[in-house]
Amino acid sequence: MKLSIKDSGKAARTDLLALLIAGGGSAQLPAGVEAPEGFLAGFDGEARAVRSTYTSGGSTGQVLLVGLGAVDAEAIRRSAAVAAKAASKRECRTLHIEVSSEACDAAGGPACAGRAAAEGALLATYSFDAEKSKAKPSALKTITLGGPGAAFKKGAKEGEILAAASAFTRDLQNGAGNMVTPVALAKEARGLARRHPRMTAKIMDEAAMRKAGMGLLLGVSAGSVEPARLIHLTYKPKGKSRGRIAFVGKGLTFDAGGYSLKPPSKMDEMRYDMSGGAAVLGAMHALAGGYEVPFEVHGIVPASENLIDGNATKPGDVHTGMNGKTVEILNTDAEGRLILADALCYVESKVKPDTIIDLATLTGAVIVGLGHELTGMFATTDALRDDLLAAGGVTGEEVWPLPLLEAHKDGMKGKSADLANIGSPAMGAGPSQGAAFLSNFVADGREWAHLDIAGTAWNTRDRDWVGGSQGTGVGARLLIEFLMQRA
Repeated sequence: MKLSIKDSGKAARTDLLALLIAGGGSAQLPAGVEAPEGFLAGFDGEARAVRSTYTSGGSTGQVLLVGLGAVDAEAIRRSAAVAAKAASKRECRTLHIEVSSEACDAAGGPACAGRAAAEGALLATYSFDAEKSKAKPSALKTITLGGPGAAFKKGAKEGEILAAASAFTRDLQNGAGNMVTPVALAKEARGLARRHPRMTAKIMDEAAMRKAGMGLLLGVSAGSVEPARLIHLTYKPKGKSRGRIAFVGKGLTFDAGGYSLKPPSKMDEMRYDMSGGAAVLGAMHALAGGYEVPFEVHGIVPASENLIDGNATKPGDVHTGMNGKTVEILNTDAEGRLILADALCYVESKVKPDTIIDLATLTGAVIVGLGHELTGMFATTDALRDDLLAAGGVTGEEVWPLPLLEAHKDGMKGKSADLANIGSPAMGAGPSQGAAFLSNFVADGREWAHLDIAGTAWNTRDRDWVGGSQGTGVGARLLIEFLMQRA
């Protein structure tokens, strides 16, 4: 999809002109666009309300009014998505979306509005057809955004980078388990590093993991013929770094549960168990695509499958993590925390960052508490919590703070090993138990956040630019916005 950006009021020749109208506002057609008498009357800008007509003259074939309602970045993102979907449905080749100065101001400024408009319009046109023998191409080829000045243009260009990163993340999520393997993820990571002169890739194979003592990650991978990989991407800023930040993403490319076998219904959806890893690679995609941040950023993805054969981990087995802690495996389906544990140890040992954020489809229990609209967040500092909350508000990928108590940590102590990989059912609080387990592999005093994205990674409600049964790309844009909040 080609994205073009123009100053407000410079209407291009287009098949469909979309005007975004704030709640209680009024629509005004650009010079040279003629619509039937009465077309604009009575349209009050209610959120996502639409009205359209063929023009009676000028350079525009059709005009579409889209209501913003109360204006913020998400309202612009959704309304731009509504316009893009309308253009696709009408098989228009070109679409022009006009965002007024008033709407930009209400959304946080032209840069914020431009970014949201680009994200919404481009992500609304996303479709996953890489595994189809013959995909139907979209008729829509060009989207033009009209907005006020250089700030709007800069924001829209950033939105284009972020939309591409989210689409890349979704492609990784949606790929079949036999297509997106640990080795395939490593290949994608190498490809990202080749795109940017200040990004490098290091890939550890199982022999290197064994030498490093990653018994937890290797224990999960033992039942699969697909070899595990530990992916480490590093981005260096242009100037002096203002800090070192590590993103760690769970990369279970397929999770059958091991001997604690999952029920067959919807097991195919366990391709999405690598959504945390996909989000980290998506964030690095944005950096490789030209999104500049003033930090040294490390993206680490432990990637493996969790299957069954004669070598697979059995319930009751004990494995040793990279930091020497032993873990009794009471449930082989609580495997994500195991591969993350060794990845966190690796980060502590090799990267020594100022801040760590990990993302994982860790617990089904987080869906019980927060549904599919909020990511569960455990943050060790108020500053980290607040920056992630702000980033979630800007991106529409909202997070919600959850508790991590000493009682949760005590509940993860093992009987025949230092730790158990699941706690007592009597304790409940599954998401907190998962975070408590991971805390054993993060250094005391380290600024760290664990994000449980099990509810937000797929199967979410339709929000025009995201939603439905497939992957949402959650996390990639959130992580980049977090870096901007820190900056």
